[in-house]
Amino acid sequence: MCACAKKARTHTPTILAPVTMAEYGWGIAEPLAARARAELNEIPENMPAALAAVRSQMASRPDIEFLRSDDAFLLRFLRARKFNSEEAFRLFARYFEYRQTNKNLFKKFQASEPGIKDALLDGLPGVLPGTDHRGRRIIVLYSANWDNTRYGLAAIYRAILLTLEKLIDDESTQINGFLVIVDWSEFTFKQSSWLNPRILKLMIEGLQDCFPARFTAIHFVNQPWYIEAIFKMLRPFLKEKNRNKIIMHGINLTTLHQQVRKEALPAELGGTQAPYNNKSWAQTLLGDETFSFGDQHIYWPSRTPPPHKPPTSRSETFPMDQFSHRDNDQTQKGTYLDEEFFLID
Repeated sequence: MCACAKKARTHTPTILAPVTMAEYGWGIAEPLAARARAELNEIPENMPAALAAVRSQMASRPDIEFLRSDDAFLLRFLRARKFNSEEAFRLFARYFEYRQTNKNLFKKFQASEPGIKDALLDGLPGVLPGTDHRGRRIIVLYSANWDNTRYGLAAIYRAILLTLEKLIDDESTQINGFLVIVDWSEFTFKQSSWLNPRILKLMIEGLQDCFPARFTAIHFVNQPWYIEAIFKMLRPFLKEKNRNKIIMHGINLTTLHQQVRKEALPAELGGTQAPYNNKSWAQTLLGDETFSFGDQHIYWPSRTPPPHKPPTSRSETFPMDQFSHRDNDQTQKGTYLDEEFFLID
């Protein structure tokens, strides 16, 4: 495998220089600006009022610590909700509320953290170096690569969240969105037993309601019957519009290629590109040691995080990594799941 991903744009926020129009959407190329106008109702002259409308609602949620509210950051929420300022604020509030409720998900939230690093190096997730014909970034997950003796589902979820934070920093991705391809080839029934429903529900909540991204489609290929059974169990937690975005192709890659052209896909997905190098995206994130979106890093450099509060949520009272090795039990290999991590209030 020899494909390499393009280096993603470095996340380098600054507070010293004033934010200019070009820095938050008024300097994008005309074809992208035209798409933003047509699909997202993004009109440059209306931006100041839309940003002010979102910011003015922050006082209505004193229970939430809004760790960042600069224009460039708020803009991604407006784009995700087609410049409906009320809906954008609700998403903005849920983004930080989710972090406050599930703080352990965001501790040591960086590529070098062992669980996240292991998942990334296995290509969970991976990101294709180019885009599809509509300019969407393509996230791929080759499920059979999951070695649950080294890391658990939560580590994969944290790697996905970190990947999204990195990609969404690019304005073209905010406008064009993502598509996801999950290849279930050789994913075993035994591996499926580690798809804990509680964590899957937490993932749905975080990605569906609490992140400012445009997920235009999620494609399942080569899915076995037991994955379809798990999906049916999770369907009630999905909004109707999101249920319709999940497309199951089975072994028929032709239907996948009708929606994602072969020119954008690696060989193992029937595409014309070279086979995907599972480590390429990991190397992109691991090579950017400064990038993190944990709470201690989301602040601008001149700001100081608020004083620590006593634990108020279930996730604050448990160890960060709910998967741990049973070192004192030589007969038990691999890892086990501390169910209490997500279940106790």
